[in-house]
Amino acid sequence: MWNELMTRLENHYQEMVDIRRYLHQYPELSFQEEKTSRYIADTYERLGIPYQTKVGGNGVVATLEGGKPGKKVALRADFDALPISDEKEVPYKSKVPGVMHACGHDGHTATMLVLAKVMKEYQDQLPGTVVFVHQHAEELSPGGAKPIVESGIIEDVDAVFGTHLWSNTPVGVVETSLKEFMAGADRFEITIKGKGGHGAQPHQTKDAIIIGSQVVTSLQNIVSRRIDPLGTAVLTIGTFQSGSTFNIIADTATITGTVRTFDPEIQDLIIKEMEKVIKGVCVGYDAGYDFTYEKGYPPVVNHPEEAALVLKAAEQVPGVEKSQEVVPGMVGEDFSYYILEKPGAFFFTGAKKEDHYYPHHHPMFDIDERALPLAAKTLAQTYKAYQEK
Repeated sequence: MWNELMTRLENHYQEMVDIRRYLHQYPELSFQEEKTSRYIADTYERLGIPYQTKVGGNGVVATLEGGKPGKKVALRADFDALPISDEKEVPYKSKVPGVMHACGHDGHTATMLVLAKVMKEYQDQLPGTVVFVHQHAEELSPGGAKPIVESGIIEDVDAVFGTHLWSNTPVGVVETSLKEFMAGADRFEITIKGKGGHGAQPHQTKDAIIIGSQVVTSLQNIVSRRIDPLGTAVLTIGTFQSGSTFNIIADTATITGTVRTFDPEIQDLIIKEMEKVIKGVCVGYDAGYDFTYEKGYPPVVNHPEEAALVLKAAEQVPGVEKSQEVVPGMVGEDFSYYILEKPGAFFFTGAKKEDHYYPHHHPMFDIDERALPLAAKTLAQTYKAYQEK
């Protein structure tokens, strides 16, 4: 049965491509994915697989009970897009101005829908129960995973697995980590409150741009001088907005950025040090400030046994040339919420376009669509391996 299922998935390659390209043309932002959610639900309606909508928001969850006894395993795919203008000149270019699938979530959805279709064909022979979790709002904190978990939909599952099509990794390669895999992702905002004035009379002002620049420079010393070199952390300034014209000294400045960590103690230390740095600089310049820090997604920490199972399962997948353990990365993912509750693992399926590679969240981002059936087959093989363990 499983060999036939793998062949069927490969034979549905064009259907995966068609679904992915359709979704690529009609992306929706996080928490606004009503049409995409309806498209997913309509697919399960046609397949005759029971499903629920509005799970934790715009989530859709379908459940396929196999004809043979076994464990209950959840598989997750996300489906939101990003506020980025699609600059690719391809037939499936986004038709929604300023919105784009720049991270591969359209491919995740196509992979899962076709996997569900093929597994349905073998329902009588299928061991256990598979829960297809289609998650909204991965890209925007507080995200969709947490409310889906809080809905209770995975309370009775035995394990959760998910994959991300990864444009940095060649097609045919599956990657994961046996422990920490992806970092916790936080966001902060700093508002410097100075005193504006005429550009020719700086002595009568408290220049928010000068003060903000000192804050930005000083914040960079936290990771390099306050964090143990054997620890891991990133502090990045993403925006610095201030001023209105060339001859006016700015009254305020707004700085935003992100902090990435694996260790909660390092996370707390960075927050304390940021407060000290900001306060110290502003006191020195006799300026005020507001500092807001939002703890975002926790780190993705795989369960070792389940992650090892993914790597071993991938070795059995036709078309996968290599499965390998990799060092953790500092990007974030709210899949972490699932495996805080249940055993499971997250892994990358290589989808790099060798002829013109662009990273995730880039206006020219695209994937090698040959990765779609590989992702589906690896999820299916992981499901099989978990049932047999």
